[in-house]
Amino acid sequence: MLVLSRKPGESVRIDGRIKVTVVSATSRHVRLAIEAPDEVEIHREEVYQRIARANREAARAASGSGEALSAARGEGGDAMPREGGPP
Repeated sequence: MLVLSRKPGESVRIDGRIKVTVVSATSRHVRLAIEAPDEVEIHREEVYQRIARANREAARAASGSGEALSAARGEGGDAMPREGGPP
């Protein structure tokens, strides 16, 4: 992790495409301005964590429903054939 000291009005460049400028600083808060290309997603850490958690839960639900659908169709290695159906 790189730790830098910057004063209000000073900036940091990241990868030549992202500019982070200290707008103001007090003993309790730092205000930052971030300039980045539109394709770069920028989130506060707590928002990013909520998005990541929601994505994991959605993937888990989709995976579970896919397995249930395969079992209902009789697909998959562990599925037993239905009675009276083809083996």
